[in-house]
Amino acid sequence: MEMMELTDFKHKTRIQIRFKDIDKLGHVNNANHITYLELSRVNYLNDVFKQLIDWSKEGIILAHIEVDYKSPIYLEDEVWVHSRVSKIGNSSYDMEYVIVRIVDGVSQITAIAKSVQVCFNYETNKAMKMPEVWKNYMLNFEDNI
Repeated sequence: MEMMELTDFKHKTRIQIRFKDIDKLGHVNNANHITYLELSRVNYLNDVFKQLIDWSKEGIILAHIEVDYKSPIYLEDEVWVHSRVSKIGNSSYDMEYVIVRIVDGVSQITAIAKSVQVCFNYETNKAMKMPEVWKNYMLNFEDNI
């Protein structure tokens, strides 16, 4: 995965590190990063769409995720996930993320990640075409998809 510039991201989510996230080595266990990405993904949808999705009818499912770990996160760190939609397809879209911790006022990259989400109709239990309104919200928010 190539390194991404934080200036390319318009959306970010603050992450609260919980004591349960810390492993025996004193840093956040790698499995928690996926949860941080999920929180960022849901916040992105809520913030960009400016309306709540009725998850009982339609929504998204995670189809693929990859994470490159760069440096550890510790319990007292201030942590943010920067997120953006990088590609829109017919029924899916890609997101990119940068997880940072703030050290002496400077953002230090702790992980970079990518994911693929598929639009899903929970009533038919099948993938669905991305609603145009969703696509328009993403295109209007992002600068360069």
